[in-house]
Amino acid sequence: METSVVVGFVVAVFLVSVVPGPDMLFVAANAAVGGRRAGVVAAAGMSTGIVVHTVAAALGLGALIQAAPQVLNGVRIAGAAFLLYLAYLTWRASRQHVGEPEDVPDVPRRTLRKTYLMATLTNLANPKVILFYLAFVPQFISTGASAWPATVQFLVLGAIFILVGFPVDASVALLAGGLTSKFLRAGSTVRRRLERVCAGIFAALAARLATDIH
Repeated sequence: METSVVVGFVVAVFLVSVVPGPDMLFVAANAAVGGRRAGVVAAAGMSTGIVVHTVAAALGLGALIQAAPQVLNGVRIAGAAFLLYLAYLTWRASRQHVGEPEDVPDVPRRTLRKTYLMATLTNLANPKVILFYLAFVPQFISTGASAWPATVQFLVLGAIFILVGFPVDASVALLAGGLTSKFLRAGSTVRRRLERVCAGIFAALAARLATDIH
């Protein structure tokens, strides 16, 4: 691959990564509830989703969706339903804290494994990532006798996407976790409010995905 193509892709991916979107909001929400470690784990889960998207694109997912557009609507519906489920779980967790003493020493958190899996599934259910691979990445695929196989190019560009995107998401996690960590131990009342805000974020993301269904 030509150096100019790689540099152009890096710049483009960086700009895409710093614009707030569903993935970034998900990372920030988990960092707010679970602290910096949970946020970074969520960022790692998002990157794992990107790995799956990359492999799928390299193996022909783009051709499948172009041949059967209804598949994309199915992904949108699944993504919206999953985010609503996350909103429900977070809201329910906030209600379970009612009646706890205000000096609870430790903040209940999701396990890091569950946070990782939820982040991965959230990324996989985001149709905007699929559209990214369908409409954006192919612009950087080279053709010709001397070009690398398209599958290899997809894999390389996907790896670059992760190398650029993960530090951005991890930085958001560290910032969000740092700003909220002192409040997470301020008592069950503050914790309930934070969890309900996060539930609202998940519900808003579900509505945003739902509006993209045609």
